[in-house]
Amino acid sequence: MDSIHSILEHNEQFVASKEYETYLSSGIPNKKLVVVTCMDTRLTELLPRAMNLRNGDAKIIKNAGAVISHPYGSVMRSVLVALYELQAEEVIVCGHYGCGMAALNADHMINEIKERGISPEVLTTLEHSGIDLKTWLQGFGSEKNGVINSVDMIKNHPLLPPHVPVHGMIIDPSTGQLELLVNGYEQQKSSI
Repeated sequence: MDSIHSILEHNEQFVASKEYETYLSSGIPNKKLVVVTCMDTRLTELLPRAMNLRNGDAKIIKNAGAVISHPYGSVMRSVLVALYELQAEEVIVCGHYGCGMAALNADHMINEIKERGISPEVLTTLEHSGIDLKTWLQGFGSEKNGVINSVDMIKNHPLLPPHVPVHGMIIDPSTGQLELLVNGYEQQKSSI
């Protein structure tokens, strides 16, 4: 059975048995948090448990590497929506050790793109449109630096409310141990 049919079959039973009732919550995060984290499958259940987050406690934004690569991209927009429209009051960027983005090699990925059927003409069109695929697809050298760079991108955004703490953390995906890299409360004090 393919994935989508398996999902829909499970969903039919899930709804019929009213399992959804334990997950009901408002759209407002109970703990007033927005968390930017990696899409790594090891974090799906581990990160919320390690952070003591339950359904409805936080807005969780996931992408490859917990990276905010553009100040006006969709991740930053989501952070701002959470802060201005959904009553979040703090931001946590949480990366993880062993992140695939730290080892991402743009040349390898471009070769994979070609092998999976994307034509050289498409790649040339992107290049002539001003898109540098090698830069866009390049990972980061250090998981910690990736987190710190994303924290800086958020903290220095001109639309970030001035008194919002922005924290940076990294999690060990084997143990769930969290390490604080950037204490947003201390950064607030030093900027006053």
